[in-house]
Amino acid sequence: MKIEKEKKIVALMISMYSQGVDKKKLEDNEECLNLLRYAELRLSKCPFKDNKKFCSHCKIHCYQKEYREKMKKVMRYAGPRMLFKHPILLFKHLFERSN
Repeated sequence: MKIEKEKKIVALMISMYSQGVDKKKLEDNEECLNLLRYAELRLSKCPFKDNKKFCSHCKIHCYQKEYREKMKKVMRYAGPRMLFKHPILLFKHLFERSN
């Protein structure tokens, strides 16, 4: 299921951000854990389900402004780093979401 894959990628990116920027493991970082819980909840309630594209291209903004800004920071940090740490996962994700 695409939503489940999306949740795993989001968790990975938030974890990378937590370790790289906040210098904490995800399980020790309450702010990032809250963001992860919120992101998983929003993904679970996505009206597009498996036909979902990137959230940044969506006409519906599911995230509250505070969480949307934090997620942008996470994506800006973790996105480029995934190219080196998880290239296959990144390219699969980009390919699936662009179709």
